[in-house]
Amino acid sequence: MRYQFNVTKPKCILVAAILLIIAISVFYNYILSAKLEETRKSSGTKAGDGSERASLGAAEEKRQEDTYDFNENLIVIYNRVPKTGSTSFVNLAYDLCKKNHFHVLHINITGNMHVLSLPNQIDFVRNITAWKQMKPALYHGHMAFLDFSKFGMPAKPLYINLIRKPLDRLVSYYYFLRYGDNYRPNLVRRKAGDKMTFDECVELKQADCDPKLMWLQIPFFCGHAAECWEPGNPWALSQAKRNLVHEYALVGLTEQMEDFISLLEASLPRLFRGSLDHFMNSNRSHLRQTTSKIAPNHETVDKIQDSEVWKMENELYEFAAQQFHFLQKKMTVPGKNILQSYMYEKIRPK
Repeated sequence: MRYQFNVTKPKCILVAAILLIIAISVFYNYILSAKLEETRKSSGTKAGDGSERASLGAAEEKRQEDTYDFNENLIVIYNRVPKTGSTSFVNLAYDLCKKNHFHVLHINITGNMHVLSLPNQIDFVRNITAWKQMKPALYHGHMAFLDFSKFGMPAKPLYINLIRKPLDRLVSYYYFLRYGDNYRPNLVRRKAGDKMTFDECVELKQADCDPKLMWLQIPFFCGHAAECWEPGNPWALSQAKRNLVHEYALVGLTEQMEDFISLLEASLPRLFRGSLDHFMNSNRSHLRQTTSKIAPNHETVDKIQDSEVWKMENELYEFAAQQFHFLQKKMTVPGKNILQSYMYEKIRPK
């Protein structure tokens, strides 16, 4: 008797097993694909592709533009020239800062150097640009003009300054070193006890009255370039003029301090609101007057004014005076005591 095997049943089982494996594989791939898609979308929401990031960046930039407060981010730098009345003006700012809610900071450079080293230039422009807690602010110090755009800053501060007749500034500084001033009358100055007059100094051709010492206002407006500090350099004068017009919001005259303050108050009320009234009705207009000062005689004046340095420094002063008087004149409507105004009209589309 022979046994016959039924091969049909095992074949069916094998086929069923294969189909089950295929089904499981398909289902697994489906689940895996779904999870990958979910992960991709999630990742896209957080980071996005290039176009999404650009869109989000533009939206954020637009939002910041719409909410940017120029007054609350205002930075003013007063790179004050020595012996131009700067102490009176700075103390006015210190009096106003609490009332007007702004900060005043003194820039103290080692050894009273007027030029910052390159590392300090970079650090300085980055520091005050990003120092949000100190905005709005007025920075002041005996420092040459520094161009913020040179170091890639997104915004530039407003520069202001005062300029004085060069011979008057030199004579004032000469006697200041000998007799001091009424601001700190008990402080002994470097040349205390020296009774030589400025006229005698010029006659004897001493170093303390060398016309080259007048070469200071040009460098302060010219900046940190080497040529700025070479007495009599024509390029320095040209650069100082360019900076005065293009980089300074306002340059006033020591001899017209009240007008300078008045124009500042009208232009930058966020910091200088009430400054003219305070200046006129307090003792701030009489700070740091040299205790003893003798005006030079005509012969001395002629000798000084014959020097190339005086001629160039005086050219900058006259140039600054022209700009200042022009700004004063344009404050009002010609022939009328009415402040100039402006408006927008003919706006299209309606």
